[in-house]
Amino acid sequence: MSGENIKDITAANAHYSASYAEGGLPLPPKRKLAIVTCMDARLLPAKALGLYEGDAHVIRNAGGRAKDALRSIIISQQLLGTEEVIIIHHTDCGMLTFTNPQLHDILQQRFHGHDVKDIDFLTFQDLEQSVRDDVEFLRGSEVISPHIRISGWVYEVETGTIRRVSTAN
Repeated sequence: MSGENIKDITAANAHYSASYAEGGLPLPPKRKLAIVTCMDARLLPAKALGLYEGDAHVIRNAGGRAKDALRSIIISQQLLGTEEVIIIHHTDCGMLTFTNPQLHDILQQRFHGHDVKDIDFLTFQDLEQSVRDDVEFLRGSEVISPHIRISGWVYEVETGTIRRVSTAN
């Protein structure tokens, strides 16, 4: 992080913490909700979904993939009482722009001989199908309670709207 970023972030945190009053919130999320979404900086889940501190677990990774978030989802559900998982992928996602073999080749060249072919970057070529795949992955998992509500959504980065793609209950 550049020196300017550090100064900006610490100043913003000082302003935020000066009036912070949420330190007493309970550990389990109030809405019993876990959201799995992409790490894309254009998507601000709390703002887009009307969430506040303590409302939900927000689990982020490249592409918002459920397989990559499984460890966190299990902890959220089994230890912290969440009863619903929402998967949100988004339009114009970088994960649509490359394949595993392409990234493997790039990494092989950059890291000279380190074998990276066994890394699955969970790329996808069809946005809506990736959402359906993630919902089905969770529904089919033996470590996810069959009582958990699971739905899949696409966030439109162009308009800020979400639309439902899949539901598995």
